[in-house]
Amino acid sequence: MMIPLSYYVAVSTLMFVIGLTGVLVRRNFLIILYSIELMLNAANINLVAFSQNLQSYTGQILSLFVITIAAAEAAVGLAIIVVLFRRRATTNV
Repeated sequence: MMIPLSYYVAVSTLMFVIGLTGVLVRRNFLIILYSIELMLNAANINLVAFSQNLQSYTGQILSLFVITIAAAEAAVGLAIIVVLFRRRATTNV
């Protein structure tokens, strides 16, 4: 039993919209980073779903690169948060 491609696209769109809303509405730096991670994961779902649909591994390999970039972004972002919190005692953007 195969799940239709449109279901993956719908879930990915919903995740991306939630992440975009978090970036635009929230002022806390941590929540903005989490929202960016959610948007990257939504893109990964699309990459893997279309890759599976087209019977190609290109999207899955690209998804691994996106995961690597997300991990680096989280590490750099948390380092920035620590520096900001030490200087101003708040993480609001």
